[in-house]
Amino acid sequence: MNNWWARRSLALAAVLCATRGVASEDPGDWAIHDEKRPQPRVVDPGSAGTAQSGGRAPADAIVLFDGTDLSQWRTQKDGGAARWRVEGGYMEVAPGSGDIQTAASFGDCQLHIEWAAPSPPIGAGQDRGNSGVFLMRQYEVQVLDSYQSATYPDGQAGALYGQYPPLVNASRPPGEWQSYDIVFRAPRFAPDGRLQRPARLTVLHNGVLVQDARELLGPTAHKARPAYTPHAAKLPLGLQDHDHPVRFRNIWVRELDEP
Repeated sequence: MNNWWARRSLALAAVLCATRGVASEDPGDWAIHDEKRPQPRVVDPGSAGTAQSGGRAPADAIVLFDGTDLSQWRTQKDGGAARWRVEGGYMEVAPGSGDIQTAASFGDCQLHIEWAAPSPPIGAGQDRGNSGVFLMRQYEVQVLDSYQSATYPDGQAGALYGQYPPLVNASRPPGEWQSYDIVFRAPRFAPDGRLQRPARLTVLHNGVLVQDARELLGPTAHKARPAYTPHAAKLPLGLQDHDHPVRFRNIWVRELDEP
């Protein structure tokens, strides 16, 4: 009886979500990158959470990019020096140079990063200001110009790519600086490789909550939902070269203790 009521409640919740234009909480209810998935409502982020140039990192933070050089970063292709462009206090994707990753590795962490999509905008959908922030090189928070630009909901700015759309679309216009504040809890694996606890992500986009302690189904991927496989407790953070000159600045991370 309890199981019947549970199934009935979930079905009712899905119906209510659909009729209200709100995406279901369970990504398994939707095909990956489904264009028919309800779009997150648009929210003007206002002045709260505005990305301020030269903001000072917390005293216990590790500064990964202060606007001067890429000494904390490596190219993911061969581990050599990162080849993105640095000027004016920001780094910019050099299309075709490849993804970059931190020289150091991290597990549970708080990450702050600021980014700006190219202006004027070029392209549409996924071909517009596309990049990504990767936790442990495999769990992506999507970077995209989603300001008055439609794409599949689980691939817009603030999405946990291919799994969860953002709760709302808090994007600023292209060319304006935006911020992500991410709290990441890494997955835990038993000695025999079994998953003990999935990865969990909380994301604020321009100071607006867009992901609330979401549990990932596994690594994020394009048109796929791969299962977890055991990996190290700490791995590098990554930024994606998706052939668009997206800019990044003021990047810092705080390592977190076990909750």
